[in-house]
Amino acid sequence: MELTYSNQLSGFDPEKRYRNPEHFDKPEAGVTSVLVIGDWPNVVDAYKAAGIDVSVKEAKRAQIVGVANQAELDKVIAALRAEHGSIEILVDGLEAGETHRPESGELALRLFEVLGTIHTTVGDLTAERDGLLSTVDSLHGEIEVLKKAAITPGADEADEVAALKARLDEAKVQYRANASKESLERLVADLPKE
Repeated sequence: MELTYSNQLSGFDPEKRYRNPEHFDKPEAGVTSVLVIGDWPNVVDAYKAAGIDVSVKEAKRAQIVGVANQAELDKVIAALRAEHGSIEILVDGLEAGETHRPESGELALRLFEVLGTIHTTVGDLTAERDGLLSTVDSLHGEIEVLKKAAITPGADEADEVAALKARLDEAKVQYRANASKESLERLVADLPKE
């Protein structure tokens, strides 16, 4: 079996088997040849010591555009580390439930501003939602009052219903206990005339 050791993130050949050399600890059994992409001397030395054929291919190097010398590269790396540190402080604060304006880092400062806008928007939406909830609660109360007014008959109507039921009881006519006034009136109207 042939193994390829590479820390690439894409461009894999589906016909080959890959291993990440960063996780290498010892040669694998059953390997007949190894291709190492990049500078991984521990992988090369271990397989050579095991008597396995090893090929080394130079990895593609990342080119930082606009960097002329090592001093400039060091400056870019320091700026990236500072930016990373500022973002890390901002994220740690957010996880603790606090937001503190970072002292440096263009990206961290932009992120802080965007988070501030989001916080304000969420606050506005919460206030609007709470206002709507109080309106809905008020409407529910009004609906309940209207339901009770529609269902509960007035004192005069209750007396009329009782009188209708009494006439039907006297005539031994059955009716539902919760019959409406109108249905009781129809039953009374159907009673034989005396």
